[in-house]
Amino acid sequence: MSQDPLLQPYQLKHLTLRNRIMITSHEPAYPEDGMPKERYRAYHVERARAGVALTMTAGSASVSRDSPPVFNNILAWKDEVVGWMKKLTDECHDHGTAVMIQLTHLGRRTRWDKADWLPVVSPSHEREAAHRSFPKKMEDWDIQRIIGDYVDAAERMKVAGLDGLELQAYGHLMDQFWSPMTNDLDNEYGGSLDNRLRFTMEVLRGIRERCGEDFLLGVRYTGDECLPGGFGADDGIAISRKLKDSGLVDFLNVVRGHIDTDAGLTDVIPVQGMRNAPHLEFAGQIKKATDFPTFHAAKIPDVATARHAIASGLIDMVGMTRAHMADPHLVRKIIERREDDIRPCVGANYCLDRIYQGGMAFCLHNAATGREETMPQTIPAAQTRKRITIVGAGPAGMEAARVAAERGHEVTVFEAADQPGGQIRLTALQERRREMISIIAWRQAMCEKHGVTFNFNTLAEAEDVLATDPDEVIVATGGLPHVEILSEGNDLVSSAWDILSGDVRPGRNVLIFDDAGDHAALQAAELIAATGAKVEIVTPDRAFSPEVMAMNLVPYMRSLQKLDTTFTVTWRLLCVAREGGQLRATLGSDYGGVTRDRIVDQVIVNHGTRPLDELYFDLKPQSSNMGEVDYEALATGGLQGVLKNPAGKFRLFRIGDAVAARNTHAAIYDALRLVKDL
Repeated sequence: MSQDPLLQPYQLKHLTLRNRIMITSHEPAYPEDGMPKERYRAYHVERARAGVALTMTAGSASVSRDSPPVFNNILAWKDEVVGWMKKLTDECHDHGTAVMIQLTHLGRRTRWDKADWLPVVSPSHEREAAHRSFPKKMEDWDIQRIIGDYVDAAERMKVAGLDGLELQAYGHLMDQFWSPMTNDLDNEYGGSLDNRLRFTMEVLRGIRERCGEDFLLGVRYTGDECLPGGFGADDGIAISRKLKDSGLVDFLNVVRGHIDTDAGLTDVIPVQGMRNAPHLEFAGQIKKATDFPTFHAAKIPDVATARHAIASGLIDMVGMTRAHMADPHLVRKIIERREDDIRPCVGANYCLDRIYQGGMAFCLHNAATGREETMPQTIPAAQTRKRITIVGAGPAGMEAARVAAERGHEVTVFEAADQPGGQIRLTALQERRREMISIIAWRQAMCEKHGVTFNFNTLAEAEDVLATDPDEVIVATGGLPHVEILSEGNDLVSSAWDILSGDVRPGRNVLIFDDAGDHAALQAAELIAATGAKVEIVTPDRAFSPEVMAMNLVPYMRSLQKLDTTFTVTWRLLCVAREGGQLRATLGSDYGGVTRDRIVDQVIVNHGTRPLDELYFDLKPQSSNMGEVDYEALATGGLQGVLKNPAGKFRLFRIGDAVAARNTHAAIYDALRLVKDL
């Protein structure tokens, strides 16, 4: 038997977990009509097949009709959920993985204008900042009704064959009862700590009576709200002991903090640039104080940190949830002693930020995650070996090279720079975003392992490509910043890239016009403002940086609000003119009829990129498909079969920003879904 602490079995009551690695409850927003159908099942089964001990499904599965999801969660209050959960559970069990689910009532953490337009409820009228609803203060019949809903939902999960469940108690209804900030009831459910815990205990008691002793129960909860007026660590330890001493729970799953604001949520679930495993020692304190099975997850992205968490005895089961989105075969690679092959989580948090904007959770650099039905997590070998030439070694080109090489093709890459990376290398120059370079470094390692030939410092022209005698040519040359958007003065502005690369020195009084809404403008603003300069970020949007999204925005705001930075929305940069030794920037409004001037010494424009596509158009007439892509085949997983020029000796494709300005995930997805079938 392996001596690796992570690979030791763990006995949880009657259930033997085959190792110490789990996927904690999370909602990737894959349900259809509130049900965990095929996409959802395939996602969990992929990770079960690779060896994870326990997969926790359905972060925040709703137990009540008046707890409508604010993104696409499982509706555990519907009877039809049983069949879908049983299918998922049975298949995970077939691969040796235990399955649980997280049940919740959101309380005030939702909106009244969702689903059935029922009022949100809470033990007080206090509004949650994130979802903005003023709740109805719960009556006695609300409390009893929702206790019954929890018990009914739990019974559905037992009937579906799950091994157990956990109740969610951080930011949701359950701990809204716990916190003095959100519970001002004057009955037996308010006041003392025991009273505030009464709702939880009655829910647990009801589930235990209905579902029996063999159905495992736990609570995922905050042990310290980290908020003035809330409960602190001492109360959290007291709560932990009371949960254990109740005899109603089988494990504790500990977090720390609050999630009622974007900033609070980001501290509970840290993003890149924030400290790894920030709450691990606190979880260890809970375990020491209770001597009870303790689970934990919060930015534990790498095997070394996870191994330390178990080997040191801080916790019993370690959650590696986002790490499993990046690489669902993480456990298998540990077992096979291939840890160097694990695709690293870079903490970009594209997964979570997407769901909070109403999308599905996708990993920034694993485009197969959430698409397991159509995209391979393990690249299949090709039947015929081809010569594939790729121009450009940014994320699109590197993914194309990796996938082609793993299929067994002979792959040649041309790159104008002296190393791979493209825009990511520029992004990773900022210390807080340096983890992004792992997107490239992992692909480079995989390419080198499979014999890809790289030609750096080579600005490839058509004859260079043709000299490789290719069967397939993929142009992944990316794009360059587009700043020529003004009625006059385009020659007086610089791009955000100019600042990030160091090609242009920051001014002292700077206007940044951000019409792309992505990271580049904020990164440039932070770099400039850190010099002591005055910075104004202007956007025509009604909210700034929409492409950065909520949780990724938090570190920027924490930095920029301490500096001399102003954010101005709903204004558009029209033109720039010299005025003495400075610049006059004229702003207009899409709403019409008004202008404003700013006198500054530097204007930066962030307006996306335009494709570097000259090589593509040079090669197009010589290709057999004339560069045409069968979109139906691309979207549905079919083979590319366009033939427009029978005399052509190679097919030609372009991907990523060489097509149009998008993002890293789009570039990688372009490459994967095209090259997996070449």
